[in-house]
Amino acid sequence: MLLTLSIFCGFDSTPTVDSVLQHEINYPWSQFLKSSLHFGIDGMSLLLLLLTNILVPLIIYSSFNEKDRYQNSFYALILLMQFGLVGVFTALDGLLFYIFWEVTLIPIWLIAGLWGQEDKRLQFTTKFFVYTFVGSLFMLGGFVYIYSYAPSFDVTDMYNAGLNLTQQTVVFWFVFFAFAVKLPVFPFHTWQPDTYTYSPTQGTMLLSGIMLKMAVYGIFRYLLPITPDAIAGISGSIVLILAIVGVLHGALIALVQNDIKRVFAYSSFSHVGLIVAGIFATALMVMNGKFTIEGGEGALVQAFAHGFNVVGLFYCADILYKRFKTRDIRQMGGLARVAPKFAVLFLIVVLGSVGLPLTNGFIGEFILLKSIFDYSILAAIVAGVTIILAAAYLFRSYGKSMLTNGDDATLASAKDLSTPEFVVLGAIALLVILFGVFPQPVIELVGSSLRFIYQSMLS
Repeated sequence: MLLTLSIFCGFDSTPTVDSVLQHEINYPWSQFLKSSLHFGIDGMSLLLLLLTNILVPLIIYSSFNEKDRYQNSFYALILLMQFGLVGVFTALDGLLFYIFWEVTLIPIWLIAGLWGQEDKRLQFTTKFFVYTFVGSLFMLGGFVYIYSYAPSFDVTDMYNAGLNLTQQTVVFWFVFFAFAVKLPVFPFHTWQPDTYTYSPTQGTMLLSGIMLKMAVYGIFRYLLPITPDAIAGISGSIVLILAIVGVLHGALIALVQNDIKRVFAYSSFSHVGLIVAGIFATALMVMNGKFTIEGGEGALVQAFAHGFNVVGLFYCADILYKRFKTRDIRQMGGLARVAPKFAVLFLIVVLGSVGLPLTNGFIGEFILLKSIFDYSILAAIVAGVTIILAAAYLFRSYGKSMLTNGDDATLASAKDLSTPEFVVLGAIALLVILFGVFPQPVIELVGSSLRFIYQSMLS
């Protein structure tokens, strides 16, 4: 984390193409496969490295109250996953990107399967593994197809493969399927609610807070520059429609859920749909002659904010479960009376997720809505309605768990936050406010990377 912060402090974010990649290394490792150990950092990857290397220590520390004889193995798997995530966000070689992508699947599958809810382990881990592994195979197929027209797996060569519209369309749907599953995008989301609900809290935090950002990064790094003509055709419009449907679908289902982890799972699904809609609305505008990076900025800023917010929400769900021994919000209530510190910090995280001004969720959400509005007023209206629905289901969950009358016997034994709980939730709440009050450094960080990516679509 300290290394990432030092790179951030010394990073040159001036908007020139020459400074897009920094700290770059390129070492050949397979002449036969024409692949190299090519790593580098731009503003986009640095933002996601910051997210990863801030959240992983907090996620590890959040489990310090847990008593498990295999705790060291648990931490080792989280660190292996962090290794894979750092590789994904810095790899500049398609094959290397795929390898690190697969590295992240193994530890999260083991974490979910070994520490998840016992009576549901086989069901949800099998569905999760099949979905993500099949998606990864499609991505590999797409990359190999590009490689057949490019001199190597290096991203620059992949960008310049010279694919025609039909070839780009094939590549787009192969690679997008992997990203759509990971995010997830409607209708490839059916693995998500059960996996988020029945995984151990730390596994859910890793999945929702960091892992899905790999797909956001992959869309920017690979799909937009390699398949611009396919996006300008019908493919981009189809994805935009699916994303908007997912935004509304997730919000409506979250509104009627009583299991608090499922509320937050569908909330995450809805917010991710908004991010994807912003990315493709901007890409379509660029390909139609209106150059802008606003939607890309909003997507990355919102992805960054979403990471902290959703981790905070699922941690709050875990804290509530430990007090009430249930995830059903109808059987909770009154905890604010005996846990005032938790009540305040939980409220801050909820406000960030709703997108209240001066919280981290506001600026990205605002930019996304503006970019979607610039492309389609109807899509923007639907997205705007879901923001109102988000306030409804999040405040409903908060009110039922914290403010309504609860069982006196349960509340008598309930305690406020322990030290690890206060440190983790307090840090997240602080970041929610900090990046809400000072969003400009995050926006400036990604500007040059996005200009390069969207300009690559036109070249």
